[in-house]
Amino acid sequence: MLYKELAELYRRLEKTTLKTLKTRFVADFLKKVEDEELLEIVPYLILGKVFPDWDERELGVGEKLLIKAVAMATGINAEWIENSVKDTGDLGESVALALQKRKQRSFFGQPLTIKRVYKTLVKVAETTGEGSQDRKLKYLANLFMDAEPIEGKYLARTILGTMRTGVAEGLLRDAIAEAFRVKPELVERAYMLTSDFGFVTKIAKLEGNEGLSKVTIQIGKPIKPMLAQMAANVREALVEMGGEAEFEIKYDGARVQVHKDGDKVIIYSRRLENVTKSIPEVVERIKKSIKPEKAIVEGELVAVGEGGRPRPFQYVLRRFRRKYNIQEMIEKIPLELNLFDVLYVDGENLIDTPFIERRKKLESIVEVNQWIKVAENLITKSPEEAEEFYHKALDMGHEGLMAKRLDSVYEPGNRGKKWLKIKPTMENLDLVIIGAEWGEGRRAHVLSSFLLGAYDPGTGTFVPVGKVGSGFTDEDLVEFTKMLKPLIKKEKGKFVEIEPKVVIEVTYQEIQKSPKYESGFALRFPRYVALREDKSPEDADTLERIAQLYELQERMKAGKR
Repeated sequence: MLYKELAELYRRLEKTTLKTLKTRFVADFLKKVEDEELLEIVPYLILGKVFPDWDERELGVGEKLLIKAVAMATGINAEWIENSVKDTGDLGESVALALQKRKQRSFFGQPLTIKRVYKTLVKVAETTGEGSQDRKLKYLANLFMDAEPIEGKYLARTILGTMRTGVAEGLLRDAIAEAFRVKPELVERAYMLTSDFGFVTKIAKLEGNEGLSKVTIQIGKPIKPMLAQMAANVREALVEMGGEAEFEIKYDGARVQVHKDGDKVIIYSRRLENVTKSIPEVVERIKKSIKPEKAIVEGELVAVGEGGRPRPFQYVLRRFRRKYNIQEMIEKIPLELNLFDVLYVDGENLIDTPFIERRKKLESIVEVNQWIKVAENLITKSPEEAEEFYHKALDMGHEGLMAKRLDSVYEPGNRGKKWLKIKPTMENLDLVIIGAEWGEGRRAHVLSSFLLGAYDPGTGTFVPVGKVGSGFTDEDLVEFTKMLKPLIKKEKGKFVEIEPKVVIEVTYQEIQKSPKYESGFALRFPRYVALREDKSPEDADTLERIAQLYELQERMKAGKR
């Protein structure tokens, strides 16, 4: 199948904003894919990716190397390509221009196929060691040498992760269901259990509803985490839970999912990225502490400070990001793993098992030690006991409590009321940067105010809920400008529209109803807290979530009165 056909799909997707039309375009394309190997490749390419997020392979190609490859392939000066970006605002467009103006072509060139593009990019990702940059350069130059302008444009965007066609996970799920006439809920379930669109697409086409209904947990493929809503207090949580609940400490750490298969251990972040290599000491502890040969467990990694007090979760993210001098970081930021759920043990899928039984199973398979623990908990019907436990958790330096229904099954990817969070303050929000403004004076060369968006499933877009400009250091603004510049879609005066890729955590005084923003809500006095590299835009808070928090806020106000 020619890569040009995929490039044409990208072009059509980019030209329409209608979600229904985008879904039909993707569905029609998927129907045309006959090759089984391509069925597993194409869904991720449609998303503008080469690998699933949980695959630890990375292309490791920046703008400079890509420009150098295009210059080598076309004979066009690299400086001309760089200057062109200032006019086009998009390196993909500039690559297309360079390919139009090229001074040289390969004598033995052949049209690009999707398989050739994919296999070359795999080679790029797997090229390491001495001389790896030169080898990557040659692989990429060979692709661009045979690329037509439209192919070069989208190939460049794929390599840099800036596709901009408006296709997110939800749209792809709908397109798979439409293409192969299968039930959307079965596509959703299969994806939640495997986080693998390639696998799900292949099953949907070849085996239909029957095949999708049989999809189950697989070690090595992360499961979308079950999520929680907020409760105003422990009494409200107990009522919601039916009068009795399991309360456990809510740790201020980073949620992880651990897959153990004999001596092989893989650890995924909340975003389902493979972080195993960055925390080798945790891997070794898990091998000794988790008794079954095969298991999938969930927990919270907490950075431990002086006296065993927890440190903010950003310390754990620093560990995840570190690729070099890891031993030094092990000593600087020791990590403690607090396990709270088990989903799979030695061939037994436990997600449909009631929580109270999963908890007992978890306690039976973990050898607790200084660094691997089972989350401290309390099962009670008494609001007074729960309140006492809540204050104990806060006094220990933790965030608060989780409340869980004793009979709740594990619902991958669902944010329901079977799990509730109880904290002393309103929940911070994780929102996506969708726009920004250039600063003034000494900040004239950096982006200094950011428009925040929440996902609206009804329209498939991110809708604005406010601007944040406080909480950033000068160093933060320099880093955010570097990060966001390649994602700029349009500029109008000082304002720039940003591709929704970057998630940040913000705190705020309250949520207000507002006619100013399309969302209908506005954050009062929002303040930047942290960059959430552990979350993708799909994991950020939705418009529905903000509406729920607004209602919770009003209930809390009424309770105080």
